[in-house]
Amino acid sequence: MNAPVLDPVTALRPTALDHLDWLESESIHILREVAGQCSNPALLFSGGKDSIVLLRLAEKAFRPARFPFPLLHVDTGHNYPEVIDFRDSRACELNERLIVRSVESSIARGTVRLKSADESRNRHQSVTLLEAIEEFGFDACIGGARRDEEKARAKERIFSFRDSFGQWDPKNQRPELWELYNARVHQGENTRVFPISNWTELDVWQYIEREKLALPPIYFAHTRPVVRKRNLLQPVTPLTPAREGDVIEELRVRFRTVGDITCTAPVESDADTVAAIIAETATTTITERGATRLDDQTSEAAMEQRKKEGYF
Repeated sequence: MNAPVLDPVTALRPTALDHLDWLESESIHILREVAGQCSNPALLFSGGKDSIVLLRLAEKAFRPARFPFPLLHVDTGHNYPEVIDFRDSRACELNERLIVRSVESSIARGTVRLKSADESRNRHQSVTLLEAIEEFGFDACIGGARRDEEKARAKERIFSFRDSFGQWDPKNQRPELWELYNARVHQGENTRVFPISNWTELDVWQYIEREKLALPPIYFAHTRPVVRKRNLLQPVTPLTPAREGDVIEELRVRFRTVGDITCTAPVESDADTVAAIIAETATTTITERGATRLDDQTSEAAMEQRKKEGYF
């Protein structure tokens, strides 16, 4: 039997890449640019879904070698324990160095002052992050922010320059034509680097499904007591107890994003698998942070001001 005749053009043509392949390739390129240009970077890892994706991209960029940067987490002290447990176990599995700095320590030093004991610590993470950058001399911090999350983030460059005070000026950023990045900084300055800036929430979930990535369980639908606050759901916890007049409901919910307990709201959902979450995400009309962040119900200008002050 004669062997089939192959078209030499078709035989040499590379396999078509889907959109996740293109996004992955871009992100790996960005991570390698950080490693090549920066002398002392760190990758922010909270145990959340975006930073979990960043870890997989770092594995593909640098394995079998160790990462050319440590993992860094700024802990508010009010994070969901399931997420902190996952953070620690994942760093241990990868055998990578995890540095944790806490807002609690900044409060003890007096560099963070709360207006009240129950104030959200989310916005105060910027102080602790700047202190960690100064302590370790980091010249770049890699994070999982995406432009689709909210309008102020959409103004960020992929390599976002910060001055010696850790501040961001959206009018003083470097051009990034043809995916050419400039990470050069003077002593005390740094860049915030966002390798998945061009990804969407749906892209992240599709990548999680493709790569079969493990996640903290609170990303999947479960029953939890909540109260309704400003059209959002606030979990009832020791940190966020029900107030007089609140109606406690036992609802099936999941978290689209995770952060400080005092400001992270779940959404009603029965999606208990990644496939179900993808289907749900594909039809939602509310942005991720708009639907889940009690402290983000402010104007674009207010969020931009927080970023100028050092908020990641």
